[in-house]
Amino acid sequence: MADKIRAVLSLLKSAVTRNLVDMAVLIPVLLAQAFAVYLLLRSRMAQSRRWVRRLILGSAGASLLLLIVGFLLLFLRVYRHFNDWTASWIRGAAMIWAMLSVLFVAAWLVWRALAAIVKPEQSPARRVFLKASGAALFAAPLAVAGYGIFVQRHNIRIREQNIPIPGLAEDLNGLRIVQLTDIHLSPFLSEKELAHAVAMANETTAHLALVTGDMITHGGDPLDACLNLLAGLRAEGGIFGCLGNHEIYAGAEDYATEQGARLGIRYLRSEAVRLKFGGAMLNMAGVDYQRFHRPYLKGAEKLVEPRMLNVMLSHNPDVFPVAARQGYDLTIAGHTHGGQVRVEILREDLNIARFFTRYVDGLYGKDGRSIFVSRGIGTIGLPARLGAPPEVALLRLCRS
Repeated sequence: MADKIRAVLSLLKSAVTRNLVDMAVLIPVLLAQAFAVYLLLRSRMAQSRRWVRRLILGSAGASLLLLIVGFLLLFLRVYRHFNDWTASWIRGAAMIWAMLSVLFVAAWLVWRALAAIVKPEQSPARRVFLKASGAALFAAPLAVAGYGIFVQRHNIRIREQNIPIPGLAEDLNGLRIVQLTDIHLSPFLSEKELAHAVAMANETTAHLALVTGDMITHGGDPLDACLNLLAGLRAEGGIFGCLGNHEIYAGAEDYATEQGARLGIRYLRSEAVRLKFGGAMLNMAGVDYQRFHRPYLKGAEKLVEPRMLNVMLSHNPDVFPVAARQGYDLTIAGHTHGGQVRVEILREDLNIARFFTRYVDGLYGKDGRSIFVSRGIGTIGLPARLGAPPEVALLRLCRS
């Protein structure tokens, strides 16, 4: 028994240390929920009616349990063992509640600040204004969450981006590359939506098609269906890609590579391929997901071709400084979902991806080298997007 207890404690310790950022999110969310319950219990109706108090405490306890279970599933990576989609729905509901609790507390703080400024005790008109503004403020979180879940999450769009490259060969000038990434074919993204994204990609008539990881979320997701749909991509130079962290979590790296090859998708795993366009050559290398706290792109410098345009495919974008030093002119990545849920306050872009990397969304440059980070198509954890709509990215190489 003692050995089992020690094993469980060791597992929990390992899970927490691997997920410090998730813990940093969980703690303020729990505090926000506790504060929201406190405010509700202080309300006049809760004080006068016992059933209201019981309803508040019961719903708070249930939501708290849901949130903790959801985060534990995330921490312990238990969801990889689910053949159905139970874990995804539990975590999705937990994350929705987490977002709403934070938004409601923020609305209450704004309302209290407004009350201090307006001072409703001074006139009936001010009291009416404060009640109306309070109703609007407390309805806003539901409206924002609903928009992110039911509208923006499904609003896939084409994003065009010119990539300036110094000394680009004439025959590569104007080369079009279409990128699909972070598909996460799962309960929160249907095969119909992915088929629509593939059709959008084909409408660009790109020279190259790229798939840069996270085709699924966990082992119970339909990887075969995802690969079959991606095989419908059309590009004269072929379909290439790299693998993401969720292929690793699902234990599907080898299967995705082998099945992808049968379907005409070549996943580059610490290897490079030379592609010819007119009289110019493009050297494209790819790596598996690069784990944090380990040396990035180890051995990738050997794949660089000095007299060619060198492109690196990496699921996570924080490898960019290393790729640039090694000689890669362009890095193409995903992983961040563009923050997935992001807001701008006082000109400061706030989103969870900034805990992991400074390269969150779009084009960045350093010493004549560039990286493009796509927002991708799917979602993870919270089935919503706010301020980071899903996209199919069309990159166009051009001389700077």
